[in-house]
Amino acid sequence: MTQHDESDRRPISVRDAGWARRIARWLAGKGISPNQISVLSIVFAALGAAALIRGGLFMHNPALFLVAAALCIQGRLLCNLFDGMVAVEYNKATPLGPVFNEFPDRIADSLLLVAAGYAAADPVLGWLAALAAALTAYVRVYGASCGLGHDFRGPMAKQHRMAVLTVACLAAAVVPVLPLGYPTMGVAIAIIALLSLATCVTRTLALCRQLEQKARQ
Repeated sequence: MTQHDESDRRPISVRDAGWARRIARWLAGKGISPNQISVLSIVFAALGAAALIRGGLFMHNPALFLVAAALCIQGRLLCNLFDGMVAVEYNKATPLGPVFNEFPDRIADSLLLVAAGYAAADPVLGWLAALAAALTAYVRVYGASCGLGHDFRGPMAKQHRMAVLTVACLAAAVVPVLPLGYPTMGVAIAIIALLSLATCVTRTLALCRQLEQKARQ
């Protein structure tokens, strides 16, 4: 991440928590860069994706793999929290920060959502959710490129997608395995896909309004 205006950061209340500040301080003190933390988020996502597929397609101890997937999703989110904190609060930003701030997120989203689609025996829905998630980020970044700042509004921003997926993993871990996959996982991926597309619409409409207002000034 590079130095940027505070309004360009995703609003996360846990950023002010004492435990989060202590961990961010420890990471910075160990010389771990925000870019390295961003890449680590892909590792967590890949492990979570593997656990999702294993838990969804194979019948051996699926609950264990689904709980592991939920933990990996939260690990991915913690990486997303700490890369920004280390970069901004501890002045560890780098010129390549914008690349590492965006690209690993897109990879992590796609890995988890596509894998969840396969776990639900509906890969097309998983790919649709991944595409819709990428489009929400595209609209946000495009708005920023127009000088309007980053728009993090929902209804299905990144933290919402991961929250739904985490709940789905934990719920699927306690329901019987069905031949066509986990119904809870399929419902969750459908919700993520549909509301991510709705998020694209809300952000695009807001972008258009802001561009019109800017033109009138």
